[in-house]
Amino acid sequence: MFFVAAMVGGIFWGRETFLGLFWLIVAGALWELFGMLLPADEPGLRWRKIAGCLIGFLPVWWFGYATLLGGFCGHSTPGEIAAAHVYSMIGKAGECIVLVVIPVMLAFIHELFRGGKNPAQVIGSYLLGVFYVSLPVMLLFWIATPDAYYKPNRVFGLLWLVWTNDTLAYLVGSRIGKNKLFERISPKKTWEGTIGGIVGTIAMAWVLAQYVPDFSPAQWLALGGVVSIFGTLGDLVESMLKRSAGVKDSGSLFPGHGFCTRLWKSAAKYSEVSPA
Repeated sequence: MFFVAAMVGGIFWGRETFLGLFWLIVAGALWELFGMLLPADEPGLRWRKIAGCLIGFLPVWWFGYATLLGGFCGHSTPGEIAAAHVYSMIGKAGECIVLVVIPVMLAFIHELFRGGKNPAQVIGSYLLGVFYVSLPVMLLFWIATPDAYYKPNRVFGLLWLVWTNDTLAYLVGSRIGKNKLFERISPKKTWEGTIGGIVGTIAMAWVLAQYVPDFSPAQWLALGGVVSIFGTLGDLVESMLKRSAGVKDSGSLFPGHGFCTRLWKSAAKYSEVSPA
């Protein structure tokens, strides 16, 4: 419950709290990811995890600051502000690439002289952290500030669609799911649950379109489809990474599928053990 309150409060309190919240999320997610991917017997494991977190966090820090806190006080009209904002984001995106390339090159040189057991796996983990964790959050920063003005409803709407997909996929799959979606990777996921999540998420997108005008109805429906499909694929990719690393959970810093899903699981478990 605290996590949900922190997410909602951080998003709607202001752009500063939104930025700080997702900086913390990125740092924690990178730490958990490298704890899962980096070989446990690698010498200097803690320092390698810190290096990976810095490589993944630097572009998020710089791009987030540029898009949300950069400031455009030298421009007066909304058009001038929007144009300056887009121009600044394009420039900062190029700087973010530099912030990734240089540390990765230094990591190559470091691994060359460090003499680690699995240099390719270490470098690959660093790059995966950038693309799997950092890049999506940078895109979220871009979506949240389309014209230099922070739009919290956009962020909350997208997250609400993700939570809706996760929760409904579990509800439908746990009750009527029989046909496995991808048993080799995730034995519990079913086609019924996946379809239920997609249909429910698109329906929720239609509801959001009636009350949140930040996107057009067609855009909200398209977002509902994208979130449900790629959210499911993202879960499968996470399961694939966990299986390849031989771990059951990807980490312990953040909750799993959200408060609604855990609440339903608790209620279902209670109903199974309670007398009729």
